[in-house]
Amino acid sequence: MESKALTNDAALVIPGFVFILAALTALAPLATDAYLPAIPTIARELGRSIPDVELSISFFLAGFSIGQLFGGPFSDHFGRRTGIFFGLSLFIIGSLAITFTPSIEWLWLFRVVQAVGGGITVVNTPAIVRDLFSGRESARTMSRMAMILMLAPLLAPVLGSLVLQSAGWQMIFVLLLIYGIVLAGVIHRVLPETRKIQTDRPNAVRRYWMVIRNRHALGYLFSACFGYGSLFAFITGSPSVYMGYFGMSESTYPLAFGANVLTLILLNKLNIRLLANHQPRTLLLAGQLIQIATGAMLFGYVFLGGELQIQIFIPLVMLFFGCHGLVSANSMAGITDLFPTNSATATALMGACGFAFGAFSGSLVGLLYDGTPLPMALVMFICAVLAPVIRLLFQWGPAPSVAD
Repeated sequence: MESKALTNDAALVIPGFVFILAALTALAPLATDAYLPAIPTIARELGRSIPDVELSISFFLAGFSIGQLFGGPFSDHFGRRTGIFFGLSLFIIGSLAITFTPSIEWLWLFRVVQAVGGGITVVNTPAIVRDLFSGRESARTMSRMAMILMLAPLLAPVLGSLVLQSAGWQMIFVLLLIYGIVLAGVIHRVLPETRKIQTDRPNAVRRYWMVIRNRHALGYLFSACFGYGSLFAFITGSPSVYMGYFGMSESTYPLAFGANVLTLILLNKLNIRLLANHQPRTLLLAGQLIQIATGAMLFGYVFLGGELQIQIFIPLVMLFFGCHGLVSANSMAGITDLFPTNSATATALMGACGFAFGAFSGSLVGLLYDGTPLPMALVMFICAVLAPVIRLLFQWGPAPSVAD
């Protein structure tokens, strides 16, 4: 049994508290995006095809989902610090092993180890936020984290390209190893345990059942799944749409992709301001309704527009993508509010199901590929419509009370 060693007021005086949590969450985008520029080089040096190396991304996503499913109950049972250090240890071991990998099969294996560690680690960040805050303040804190976190997908490919040119692809994973070690040192020094006192410590099955049996939690869960679905539909389809259909160069495409991330940062900042006067559920619904409207315009423009103009297409995508700034943080705050002593398990289930559904929607875009933006726009629009509809069906009625 542990006491709650950190209060919400104390958290605010820890230097870089929000930055530390964002840095933990950034493990996934850094480990995914930093080595993307090196994929052709890795394929050449290991004597395999580029698709073989790209398969390591799928292995990473699968391992990351497994890590979250295991790490949620582990964190709720043994504590946030124990979960973080265990996860970071696996992440560091996997990163180190990759630098010595002799074949693609070993790369796949060590990427799974790295990803499981990353998944175990990141489920602790929203759980720590829920330990210390609730309601609007929880959503505000998660939005601040997201603003910092969005720097990772912007900077990771650039950093990976620079390291690749100067020191070889193995040094990218050495850099990730160092990142994990520094994080562990900082957390050991400045971040105490935050998990609340628990007289009842259920096993993993009971913890997941507590979440699944709650209809309001299921509403947030399905909403997040379709949110991830629309996000990964764009991420999967954007290279072929921007570089294939619209003819962007490889140097211009990152700028177009980065514009979406900047919009996401702006909407996160707006969300923080609006939370001063509005509830997270209200802002979540607003973000989802804007996505439906934008998704409808995007799909209608692609379906009926004939010769598409990129100067119309990109702003519509930017607004759709940016609305995740209203959707993501408020969804996470909503589900964690329901489970003050089971928050890591709830966020683990949300994250793992979201990644799985995102992988499915991305694959669907690939299967429907016809050389136009239509499959991407269609899947994005369908996911945008289903997210609030299914959520409201589950959450119809008065706002829930705390579930555990």
